[in-house]
Amino acid sequence: MAALSGDGSQAPDVVVEPLDLTGRVDEALAVQALAFGLSDDEIDIRRYIVLRHLQNPGARALGATTEAGRLVGFVYGMPNDRSHWWSTVVEPYLRRGGNDEWLDDSFVITELHVHPGFQGRGIGRRLITTITDGCGLPRSILSAIDTESPARALYRRLGYQDLAGQVLFPSAPSPYAVMGARLPLLRAN
Repeated sequence: MAALSGDGSQAPDVVVEPLDLTGRVDEALAVQALAFGLSDDEIDIRRYIVLRHLQNPGARALGATTEAGRLVGFVYGMPNDRSHWWSTVVEPYLRRGGNDEWLDDSFVITELHVHPGFQGRGIGRRLITTITDGCGLPRSILSAIDTESPARALYRRLGYQDLAGQVLFPSAPSPYAVMGARLPLLRAN
């Protein structure tokens, strides 16, 4: 099945495969900047965070690349650890709803981004299902901006459910929702 390029024309298939995110961090952050609207200062901060995350045991990354090698999407995550910064922020929100057990035996989707010109073509779905299929854990958790969006709709179609809402991360301009799904993720549209 051929993927569509950003201009709507036919393009070579997009391949989802393991990604050396350390070596291609700037390409990945360029995709994230376009998809998520990051400033240069935010990209510099994210670079440090991504490289630090990749040092965690079990951290994995996948990329979506065109036949020519252009990175058009990526996902990375790791087994959750309650001592990680993200967990310490979301834990009180999850506990309030009786959902803090989701912090155990879960694979965290840390980042998932697809170039805007390639969105809506199933690339994000392929990235997240592939990375969670190989994680060896019974469930997955993630955080997403707490508003209705195509990303949140995709997560729901895959089986993710809201576990906590209006989660405030320091320096984040918008509140987030924490979502969780039992693995394997659903495959139905």
